[in-house]
Amino acid sequence: MMTGDPTAHLPAVLFMGAALLAAFSGTPLLVRVVTPTVGQRLAAIAMTVAAAGGIAGAVLTLLQRQQVTYKLAWPFPFGPAECGIDPLTAFFALPILIVAACCSIYALDYWPAGTNPRTVRKLTFFFGLLVSAMLFVTMARSAGLFLLAWEIMALAAYFVLTTDDHTPEVRDAGTLYLICTHTGTLALFALFALLNSISGSFTFPVAASLTATAPLATALFLLALFGFGFKAGLMPLHIWLPSAHANAPSHVSAIMSGIILKIGIYGLVRTLSFFTGIPLWWGLVVIVLGMVSGVVGVLFALGQHDLKRLLAYHSIENIGIITMGIGTALIGTATGSPTLMLLGMAGALLHVLNHATFKALLFLGAGSVIHAVATREIDRMGGLLRIMPWTAASFIIGAVAICGLPPLNGFVSEFLIYLGFFNGTVAGSGAGAIGTALATPALALIGGLAVACFVKVVGIVFLGTPRAPLPGSVHEATWTMRLPMAVLAIVCLTIGVAPVAVAPLLESAVTAWLPSSPRSVSLASVAPLNWISVLAVALIIITFCLVLWYRGLVKKATVASAGTWGCGYLDPSSRMQYSASSFADMLVSLFAGILRPERHAPHITGSFPADPHFESHVPETVLERIYLPLLARIYEKFLPIRRLQHGHLHLYILYTFITLVVLIVVSLP
Repeated sequence: MMTGDPTAHLPAVLFMGAALLAAFSGTPLLVRVVTPTVGQRLAAIAMTVAAAGGIAGAVLTLLQRQQVTYKLAWPFPFGPAECGIDPLTAFFALPILIVAACCSIYALDYWPAGTNPRTVRKLTFFFGLLVSAMLFVTMARSAGLFLLAWEIMALAAYFVLTTDDHTPEVRDAGTLYLICTHTGTLALFALFALLNSISGSFTFPVAASLTATAPLATALFLLALFGFGFKAGLMPLHIWLPSAHANAPSHVSAIMSGIILKIGIYGLVRTLSFFTGIPLWWGLVVIVLGMVSGVVGVLFALGQHDLKRLLAYHSIENIGIITMGIGTALIGTATGSPTLMLLGMAGALLHVLNHATFKALLFLGAGSVIHAVATREIDRMGGLLRIMPWTAASFIIGAVAICGLPPLNGFVSEFLIYLGFFNGTVAGSGAGAIGTALATPALALIGGLAVACFVKVVGIVFLGTPRAPLPGSVHEATWTMRLPMAVLAIVCLTIGVAPVAVAPLLESAVTAWLPSSPRSVSLASVAPLNWISVLAVALIIITFCLVLWYRGLVKKATVASAGTWGCGYLDPSSRMQYSASSFADMLVSLFAGILRPERHAPHITGSFPADPHFESHVPETVLERIYLPLLARIYEKFLPIRRLQHGHLHLYILYTFITLVVLIVVSLP
């Protein structure tokens, strides 16, 4: 049964058709009616067609600002299944579909079926199922359908993450991910149970239909923050994220970092939309968590030597930025400031889209580098700009975008969040003004540290000379790997140059989140989007002219070949270049109280010491020094209870019988 405006039916059909086509995109490889190579290409074509149709449906839904709902009677618990498409769903679907299509094409040469016959079927099938499940999560309007799609998404992500399951590190990362995702799911079961007790149904309430002053509203907020925060990688619930993103295939890392984390953000945003009369402290809690995630995430990224692990920590940083925007919107809602609410939520939603594109671009660029040099260690790279100019250019575009620099998209979304902070500080009062005032320097610190981190990455990976012997087969990525990176780079540039084009889409999604927001306040009226475009175009023209001028000077100059100055050394080597550790040493030392770096310095004795060796490492402090010791302590305390599990079947039957008797007695009137 369909409810809603009939004119919204076509976009909904396109959207749901995309979800179903994505789910079955990998079936040609399973039925084995074609060769694995042909099956992989068919899967990529199906995913691309699904993305095109889904994007068309999502854009139409956003422009028409309409919603449609489908109800299906099913025999499972949690009432009837209900799904729907509204502007908020459509906006979150855009990055899912864009990144999924790019990653599917990228996999053709990054993970070719011809050289990976053991894993390509599993990877391709579960990749399509993962994309479909994420789309159905955004469409779900009832607890049963939401949890079903959520669990399919979690299991599909586990299988694509553990593609290289013969490697112990991959298996450990998959196990940690599975534990964390199901811990968050337990909170969601409690969330929907409480929601049913408040609304009287497992169907999601309409926006702004519940009061935040209800007795269980605070419990719902905290459960949503915990359950969805685990999926989003919000600190200190991020412990699964670095190892999962580092050990997955690079195009899987792109979709995990760019998209799966945003499904957690979607769940939080959708849950918050149910409430009206949101208290100020909700916004303050969210904005503080965002500041902690942003600052600490980028600090941990600075200390990493593994290229993909470094990018994973930057995902935690950007989730923090998104969360800061959501907190700003909640403060605006609590204080009755529509401008603050619009700037905060529009900035957060735009950063969802922006982070998905530039982080996917960075992971695909990192995958091309790792595919060429066969290592993830930054200190073993160097000089790759000459060998891989297209990959280097794409990676640098992603690096500029993630640092929030113009003229790319990261600048626009962070600028909107900055405007929200300024508005909340100047026009607000009390705790709300203090929260936004503290968030402003925090976001500035995040941006500065991100610039330092990516100067390190680009300089060490692409500039200088190789720090270790490179494989003889180092080469530029193939066109099927470069094309997705080019598409994502174009998206980053387009949003950065023409943010006014996405303003109607953002306003539509914000209105779906808070229908009571005044229509008189538009994004163009509170943010100078046209001036951003003018300045972005001017910056591009100036940069282009400077490049042409410099090239002209180089052509006219007399070029001579000579050795560089060796700083007094007769035979300088590539080992004298900056390493990842030495570049970031000052900043890592400055924040050593948070990062807890480990240094293993050589112990030199005698007149003729052996070859010295120095090693430094920044551990996953939260996991290794908080969670694991705490779990070990709990295990030790509960060890006597394990004596109940001794392998005797008749005693297990006795336990079951005693439990049933107790339940019967308790249920008696």
